[in-house]
Amino acid sequence: MSITRSIRNSLVPIRREGWPFIAAFFVVAVLLGLLWQPLFWIGLIATGWCTFFFRDPPRVTPVDRDFVVSPADGRVSAIVHGRPPAGLGLDDAPMMRVSVFMNVFDCHVNRMPMRGRIASATYRKGKFVNAELDKASEDNERNALVIESAHGPIGCVQIAGLVARRIVCWGKPDDTLEAGERFGLIRFGSRLDVYLPAGATPRVAIGQRAVAGETVLAEFSAAKDAVVGRTD
Repeated sequence: MSITRSIRNSLVPIRREGWPFIAAFFVVAVLLGLLWQPLFWIGLIATGWCTFFFRDPPRVTPVDRDFVVSPADGRVSAIVHGRPPAGLGLDDAPMMRVSVFMNVFDCHVNRMPMRGRIASATYRKGKFVNAELDKASEDNERNALVIESAHGPIGCVQIAGLVARRIVCWGKPDDTLEAGERFGLIRFGSRLDVYLPAGATPRVAIGQRAVAGETVLAEFSAAKDAVVGRTD
């Protein structure tokens, strides 16, 4: 293997949606540098952060239909039971909600929590309060997916935050996606809520760091055989 290929294989891919922002950051850095040279270096650091923000590293997802994997990188900020938002169109029966909060340094590519068919995708405008607050589930701008899984319908909600102003979702109604497949991203800092039906047992704790497509948030069966993984 050539040195060039080795270097290329070691680099983390960048989402194509991020290149316009990276280019804009760099242009601003150059313009600021024309005014005062130290500003160029500050702008260059900001450009490096923007590049880092839009990274899209491969992940190895456990292949098990009873596992619910994290849809986002970040910190588990809540594990509660309650009624899902009315906009999801789910039953009024209480469901377990696991929330993962992403800061501006986390990878923001969102992945499917379970294999299933996207039954609906509903975007709703709203506020941009701190995504760590519990009321963000009801008040903030969001995009809600209802996924038909082997264990019943589950909800996966992309929630905008203080800095986030753009929710992107590639998953469309009637798409059938595997657990860990990419379905969207949020710019620049936000939260993902997963609503799970009865029978799900949490496998994370509040404050724990989660990795999208890899960390098991919950499972539907206690008896387990050997687990294999799928790289994507």
